[in-house]
Amino acid sequence: MGPAPAGAQDRGGAGEPEVMELALEGTGKEGKKESSKKHTLSGSPVEGLLQPVKLSQAELYKEPTNEELNRLRETESLFHSSLLRLQVEELLKEVRLPEKKKERIDAFLREVNQRVLRVPSTPKRELTDQTWLPAGVRVPLHQVPYTVKGCFCFLPPSQVTVVGSYLLGTCVRPDINVDMAVTMPREILQDKDGLNQRYFRKRALYLAHLAHHLSQDPLFGSVHFSYTNGCHLKPSLLLRPRGKDERLVTVRLHPCPPPDFFRPCRLLPSKNNVRSAWYRGQSPPGDGSPEPPTPHYNTWVLQDMTLESHVQLLSTVLGSAFGLKDGVALLKVWLRQRELDKGLGGFSGFLVSMLVAFLVSTRKIHTTMSGYQVLRSALQFLATTDLTVNGISLCLSSDPSLPALADFHQAFPVVFLDSSGYLNLCADVTASTYHQVQHEARLSMALLDSRTDDGFQLLLMTPKPMIRAFDHVLHLHPLSRLQAACHRLKLWPELQDLGGDYVSAALGALTPLLEQGLGSRLHLLAHSRPPVSEWDISQDPPKHRDSGTLTLGLLLRPEGLTSVLELGPEANQPEAADFRQFWGSRSELRRFQDGAIREAVVWEAASMAQKRLIPHQVVTHLLALHANIPDTCVHYVGGLLDALIQSPKEASNTKGRMVMSRGGELVMVPNVEAILEDFAILGEGLVQAVEARSERWTV
Repeated sequence: MGPAPAGAQDRGGAGEPEVMELALEGTGKEGKKESSKKHTLSGSPVEGLLQPVKLSQAELYKEPTNEELNRLRETESLFHSSLLRLQVEELLKEVRLPEKKKERIDAFLREVNQRVLRVPSTPKRELTDQTWLPAGVRVPLHQVPYTVKGCFCFLPPSQVTVVGSYLLGTCVRPDINVDMAVTMPREILQDKDGLNQRYFRKRALYLAHLAHHLSQDPLFGSVHFSYTNGCHLKPSLLLRPRGKDERLVTVRLHPCPPPDFFRPCRLLPSKNNVRSAWYRGQSPPGDGSPEPPTPHYNTWVLQDMTLESHVQLLSTVLGSAFGLKDGVALLKVWLRQRELDKGLGGFSGFLVSMLVAFLVSTRKIHTTMSGYQVLRSALQFLATTDLTVNGISLCLSSDPSLPALADFHQAFPVVFLDSSGYLNLCADVTASTYHQVQHEARLSMALLDSRTDDGFQLLLMTPKPMIRAFDHVLHLHPLSRLQAACHRLKLWPELQDLGGDYVSAALGALTPLLEQGLGSRLHLLAHSRPPVSEWDISQDPPKHRDSGTLTLGLLLRPEGLTSVLELGPEANQPEAADFRQFWGSRSELRRFQDGAIREAVVWEAASMAQKRLIPHQVVTHLLALHANIPDTCVHYVGGLLDALIQSPKEASNTKGRMVMSRGGELVMVPNVEAILEDFAILGEGLVQAVEARSERWTV
């Protein structure tokens, strides 16, 4: 029996009501029952197998409709093949949120809104007086230093608004998260709350009071804290429904100030809002030196101020353009498969949504484009544009008081300004992460242009974690060693700006250090910092060292990889002192054949396998010298295939190999006859398998 004809399943579905109608007509008389039964049996000789529907001559050769012609024309011009279009459409069906679930989520959001607005208020207290908090809830913030000025009282929020991808229709499964902005009343905040983490302390206390009351409500199955995009100064409250809908949705509450409460001019990247005397406990220097700027701290305050304006912008751009929404969904899947949106500093789905809005504003993407076209245009832009050198901006204002792009480039490695001109959307994205995004975008564009049959599978369906994407991988553990690295590297301004996050502060200094040391051996260096898991409201927030392991990936260049020599400047050059300081005891003076006397570093490597692992020596030496990180804390993974490609030293009776004598030594060489015999057996098996498959389909 041959396979069912193409499309028989669809046409068979249309023929089923005829059989059901005959069966219903036979309920009156027994004779009609028998005739109906005979008709049914004759129509389907094999039970459970759909039969082709007989079409008339006119139906077989009917002209295609305008809709079918437009679809064929679009497939030819917009997609490489009909298969690619079908694959993209099926993927979008899988990641979209069904309408039935949307109705249940909307009902849950209305209940959350009502309950948040009904939380009772508290009397005014000093920020350091937290005795009013119940015993079953802890403040989700590391209050270091603890002493801070200001007062706090809880008042119900002035507004609760749904923000984020759920409102825009660009959220993707399986994890559905709905962000809600909880606007704190003006009476809670004071004019100088932007200084010395006062705003973040009030924000955390506001969440703690909300968590205590909402955890007692039977509507919620779980109430937990989590960090917003990995930032430990900005916790959020996670709410999930009780019962069978527990995995339906996760609602994240983000307290935020009124939109115009803080003055943006006080939050420029060159301004300081964390005083050294308060943070370090030291008196300010008397020489009149300025306070170090706190660009990341200022950015985190601005992010809370612009939540609603960003949603309004995206809603205006995306609107009813389903192609743009499909493109954003495909980009989110692309980022998730490569783990580029994980942890602090990841290239999140919000960033690609704003990037699509920028490309629409610059007319590089049109609202009539399909999702696949939006994906290609965004990847092409990422592959060819370096935001670490030339930043971009959504701001159209020509106000001279606005900061310039150059001011942001001095404070941040990656620059992408929002429509206000004050907020850098990529403030937390490191240069290494963006270069990794660029690299993956180039590979993806080459894959799409090659038009391979498995291009869709490799682009959007295959996970690509760091262990698969890089040649060598190293893990730094425990993370507490990075605190000593910050002291060795004298990163006090960075710690003051990042609120004591020594992992992020050390990472920003270690990646350029390793890139300089590896030099021409390195093509790309990337890092992966796993996101901090959520915690119960009765527990203290996780510390920086509890975030797991910091992973660095090295993508190496074949040329220059096995060189054992690092050639430095001549001894009488002023750069020689910098070379000696960078390499420490490994640097030594050497005379070369051309008579030059240069500083140089020579690595120990007796075999080719050891030469391929010279990056291991470089990394461990530089980390120990400059960051006080011993080699016992560096878990290096590389050269795992060397054992397979090295020649064995002892004779063996393994099939496919034979022992021969060369120069008085026994060496093992391939046994050609045994290999040919194995190929013959394999060929016979393949022929039998093909014949069996052909017989099965031709019966």
